[in-house]
Amino acid sequence: MDILGGLKGFFKTEYTIIDNNVFRLHYKATMVFLVACSLLVTGRQYIGDPIDCISKDDIPTNLLDTFCWIHTTFSIEGAWHKKVGVEVPYPGVDSYSPGEKRIYHAYYQWVCFVLFLQAALFYIPRYFWKAMEGGRLKNLILGLNSCVLPKGSKDENRSLLVDYLMANMNNHNLYFICYVLAEVMNFANVVGQMFLMDTFLQGEFSTYGSKVIQFTEWDWSVRYDPMIKVFPRLTKCTFHKYGSSGDVQRHDAMCILPINIINEKIYVFLWFWFVILAILSGLVLVYRAFIIFVPRLRFLVLRSRCRFVNQDYLESVMERCKLGDWLILSFLCKNIDPLNFRDVITDFARKLEGKEFDNA
Repeated sequence: MDILGGLKGFFKTEYTIIDNNVFRLHYKATMVFLVACSLLVTGRQYIGDPIDCISKDDIPTNLLDTFCWIHTTFSIEGAWHKKVGVEVPYPGVDSYSPGEKRIYHAYYQWVCFVLFLQAALFYIPRYFWKAMEGGRLKNLILGLNSCVLPKGSKDENRSLLVDYLMANMNNHNLYFICYVLAEVMNFANVVGQMFLMDTFLQGEFSTYGSKVIQFTEWDWSVRYDPMIKVFPRLTKCTFHKYGSSGDVQRHDAMCILPINIINEKIYVFLWFWFVILAILSGLVLVYRAFIIFVPRLRFLVLRSRCRFVNQDYLESVMERCKLGDWLILSFLCKNIDPLNFRDVITDFARKLEGKEFDNA
């Protein structure tokens, strides 16, 4: 029940907003997709049949499958571009000659674990920001997110919120710094993970998506699928055992890797998704830089989000607020009912100007 409750809380739509849409793409959309892919690959790998090997010799099939899965399979580099059906049975599969370069494929055994690690890394910025935020905004809402709050409670809660804003004015800069740091962590994480996957896939990930796009435009008679080089569906395996005379015998086998059909689709999607996410995260940092260095932009952004607020009152507040105060007001605008937020800004502006106001 606790697990179900946690999942319900993770996917709920009514919650306190303490970030932006791009931030949520990191710890919700991307993390959920990576966990789902990890479970899918894990199920196929440890419950299903990830490898099937065949050999002309009398080696038990189960033994050969297990050996080739544990000790990895390989492809012959010189056989990637040979003509299938004439020179080779499959790209990368050919008879081995001493001195030829072998390309070993061990990483597919670790895909499920790496995907889960990546999912965990995508949640770290969210965890950091939640820890630094400490539930402050949730406590400041005071029920003002409801448009049907009784008048007495509404006035009292609005007064408490305005008193807090007055007492803590210009004291929220650390709050802003932590939020920006979390956004930088998001950008660094997605870019860093692209390099991580490139290393994991032996330098093939960086150009994986672009090669797939080029592949779709090639002529059918000459096209060569770049995905089968990264995640080959048919590979070779060499098995050694003692013969009847006591000498070491070598047996070549061909192995089918159906799990790589899933892996290649996952990583094609991840290549495009990570590129899009990195661009969006970079644009967020550019936007944040403008917010820091162009004070007028803070007023324009907040005005566009709260159209019911009197512009003169809002401008008066913005002239006195620093970056941290602006971020608090920006989040309050997202969480509080628009009419209640209008009244909060009105009362806040009047208090800043030293005027008495009537709660009625």
